[in-house]
Amino acid sequence: MNPQLLAALLGDALFAAVAATGFALVSNPPRNALPCIALLAAVGHSLRFFLMEHSPLGICTASLAASLSIGLGSVLFTRRMHMPAEFFSFPALLPMIPGMFAYRTILALMQFMDTEDPQRLAPLLVEIFRNGLTTFFVMCALVIGTLLPLFIFHKHSFVMTRLRRLTARRGTAP
Repeated sequence: MNPQLLAALLGDALFAAVAATGFALVSNPPRNALPCIALLAAVGHSLRFFLMEHSPLGICTASLAASLSIGLGSVLFTRRMHMPAEFFSFPALLPMIPGMFAYRTILALMQFMDTEDPQRLAPLLVEIFRNGLTTFFVMCALVIGTLLPLFIFHKHSFVMTRLRRLTARRGTAP
């Protein structure tokens, strides 16, 4: 493997892990979930980076593949650690939210509303739709990719209500 590619992947994975850990700390998850969140974010974000840079896939398809890996990993960790999958998947997804595309959409929208030049309106409108639709489709890909493994492996995932039902049947309180 190319040393520059390996360094870029490791750097991307490190920054994604740090960002996901920071996002996770805001919601105060159990401390033993933090390494799993960092690992999922690192794997998912570096997979998206690799697919975008070294395959013909665009950002939407690469985000779908990366969020599928995060969703599958969260199902795996949810069984081992007896925590809901949301503890793992949502903070790991946050570094992949397309903030720059959303920012460019809002910026172009503000310029569109402020301009008086009719020559400038058409390119701004194209930019609004291009960036806005990219933001929308990437967000949809992130949601679908994360929720699909949770729906497929629903019986295998850990749900807090199942724990309550199980302990209620045994006659012990949770």
